[in-house]
Amino acid sequence: MKKNYIVMISMISKVFDKIAGWCMVATMALIVGNILLRSLIKQPILGTYEYVGFLTALIIGLSLAYCAVQNGHIAVTFIAEKFSPGVQYVITVIIDIISFIFLSLATWHTGKYAYSMILSGEVSPTTKMPFYPFIYLVTLGLFMLSLVILFKLIEYIRKGVKT
Repeated sequence: MKKNYIVMISMISKVFDKIAGWCMVATMALIVGNILLRSLIKQPILGTYEYVGFLTALIIGLSLAYCAVQNGHIAVTFIAEKFSPGVQYVITVIIDIISFIFLSLATWHTGKYAYSMILSGEVSPTTKMPFYPFIYLVTLGLFMLSLVILFKLIEYIRKGVKT
């Protein structure tokens, strides 16, 4: 039986992934609309490049955690597979600890960067849209990814070495 916190993180990650999917649909609609308006009436959508950049950041940031929940990230294990199960276990634990620390630091610094964008009042040049909401959403995605890695690590350690 799965732990409640794992189910909760999985559900939240799935919601973020759905939002990322809708951002992908919005990106495609924006690009197609821009192409059609540009070619048919010679009037492109102002700021398309910026909107696509914002939406792409959301697509990537919000979909990372659910990809990790599904074990969808690439894992290069051809060297580790040559070792005994005990050594493989230790390697996996070390890599997951390093990943968690790195993602936690990335989350922290990305959040600090978003806050600095609030203080500076920086906005995109064409649409004058502030950067910080998008940076905070990517930060939230990184935070969820770090939680997924942490909870998978905890479960992996609880299971112990497979012999």
